[in-house]
Amino acid sequence: MRDCGFERRLLDRIAALEPAAWDSLGDGSDPFVAHRFLDLLETSGAAQARTGWQPLHLVLERGGEAVAAAPLWLKAHSFGEYVFDQRWAEAYARAGGRYYPKLQVAVPFTPVTGRRLLARSDEERRVLVRALVALARELGVSSLHITFCRQDEARLLAEEGFALRRGIQFHWHNRGYRDFADFLDALRSDKRKTIRKEREAVRKSGIAVELLEGEAAAEVLRRFFPLYVATVDRRFGNLYLPPAFFEGLAHRCAERLVVVAAREEGEIVAAALNLVGGDTLFGRLWGARAEYRFLHFECCYYRAIEFAISRRLARAEAGAQGPHKLLRGYEPIWTWSAHWFADPSFGAAVARSLAREERELAQTMAALHAALPFRRGSVEPPA
Repeated sequence: MRDCGFERRLLDRIAALEPAAWDSLGDGSDPFVAHRFLDLLETSGAAQARTGWQPLHLVLERGGEAVAAAPLWLKAHSFGEYVFDQRWAEAYARAGGRYYPKLQVAVPFTPVTGRRLLARSDEERRVLVRALVALARELGVSSLHITFCRQDEARLLAEEGFALRRGIQFHWHNRGYRDFADFLDALRSDKRKTIRKEREAVRKSGIAVELLEGEAAAEVLRRFFPLYVATVDRRFGNLYLPPAFFEGLAHRCAERLVVVAAREEGEIVAAALNLVGGDTLFGRLWGARAEYRFLHFECCYYRAIEFAISRRLARAEAGAQGPHKLLRGYEPIWTWSAHWFADPSFGAAVARSLAREERELAQTMAALHAALPFRRGSVEPPA
């Protein structure tokens, strides 16, 4: 395909393009759309055709140089996305259609907002969107979904005919706190007391908690898989990531790793995996041998806040779901996704459904913000 001098390439593996060419299209702050992270998902066996994530990355070139790209997958199911469209799939099937396979622009198993349309200009970004839609039509798929995109990308996608969908996550924001005590001082007194009691309970439990970076963090990560499995089993979740993923992450991304490890009698019994990117600490995975009272809060939230304050990071993200994060000082924020359907009538029905969902979400956001634990006037409502 050629469009205004652009030539399309489809990659059946990210390694088919030079890392420097892919990474030149981003600003280097997002560890999850980096070539090495996507390659690790593929080569570890997590994101492959056999797991329902067939790589089909779209690259636009001009004069032999990559100028735009999207991490694109041909999906055989709706797992590992964290923007749930199973009801759409059921409705599509009831109408006699075949929902799968579909196209998905995303980072597998990673509900983190970031750039999904990699390009140096809005013009190239817009051409990329049109190339994605053209590919969806060419392949005859039911739909094209771009999940956890940035708000500016969502606006562009809406202009190109995509239906927008918002979601809610909980992120901690650094308002120039000097230390953890300064952060606590911004909370209402009852919430301060709760957090102090939780932290004290962990200290008295005999479990030692330490924050590790770099190679020390990588060493813990090499022993993380059994903790990850134990946690997934307890929560009846899906085991998306194989041992090779954690081994590879320790090897390839050690300089970005921040691991909070918990030891009992010298043995690691739990750990929280984080990555640093730009001005953000991204909390990714929690693994624990068993349930330990308040340990999850200490490792995943309070230590993350302490680290972000000490490094003057702007925010700490704690992944999908979890209104319980609200009472620990994590604030509700909007996330964005965009959806295109080959069948215009089905797309219109989805748009009507999303309008109803949007009204409910607006009420939910207002209620969540009203429940924030901060003292009156210390946090402004979201836009």
